[in-house]
Amino acid sequence: MPLLEHLRELRKRVVRSAAAISLAAIVGWVYYTPIITTLAKPVCDLKTAQETGADSCGALYINGVLGPLNLHIKVAILTGLLLAAPIWLYQLWAFIAPALHKKEKRNSILFIIAATPFFSVGAYFGYTILPLAIRVLFGFTPEALNNLVKFDDYLDFVTRTIFFFGLGFQLPVFLVSLNLIGALSGKGILRPWRIWIFAITLFVAGFTPSPDPLSMIALAVPLIALYFLAGLISLANDRRREKKALRADSGD
Repeated sequence: MPLLEHLRELRKRVVRSAAAISLAAIVGWVYYTPIITTLAKPVCDLKTAQETGADSCGALYINGVLGPLNLHIKVAILTGLLLAAPIWLYQLWAFIAPALHKKEKRNSILFIIAATPFFSVGAYFGYTILPLAIRVLFGFTPEALNNLVKFDDYLDFVTRTIFFFGLGFQLPVFLVSLNLIGALSGKGILRPWRIWIFAITLFVAGFTPSPDPLSMIALAVPLIALYFLAGLISLANDRRREKKALRADSGD
């Protein structure tokens, strides 16, 4: 297609993705209270504080006249991004699909199907380690001082943790997808395993929002295990492909 046609196609995909995120954000707007109650659990029991009429909830606070509205909007948008992930991932695939062969398109659909649950598992895993990471970080606060955390900053920390854990769990999906389309062999994945372990550790150290070693190890160990799992699956797929080629050559 000409460049302008590509740009029109890109605009169509972006508009559809934005519409899906906006519709999903309505859910985040409506269920704002239970969402922030769940997100605040590692620091304070917001539900109990609301029911008892407490003046504060742990170390969390909201600042400014527009602070509550900004927080409400931010929670709605983040919820929309998470809930609409299958749709905007599909729109990304639909934009790339015309450049792929028929077999590559089929494998791309498998990537979309696998990417969403892996992202969800990684995001849930990131949320489960939040209490441990927060306890470790709060432990560095001197005894004579109070550590007050703005809810906006806390929400940014939580969403970055959840996002990077979800993104990290996409590693095996990308590797297996590259193997399925023939761009990367199983041996090519596993041969430089030392470099991969170093790269995973470097990624975790550089992009994990929490600097404590416990949360870094909690992300690095599953990623390394998933890397080796992706390599083994790719090796099995390579053997299957070789057997299929041998049968085709022998006329069976």
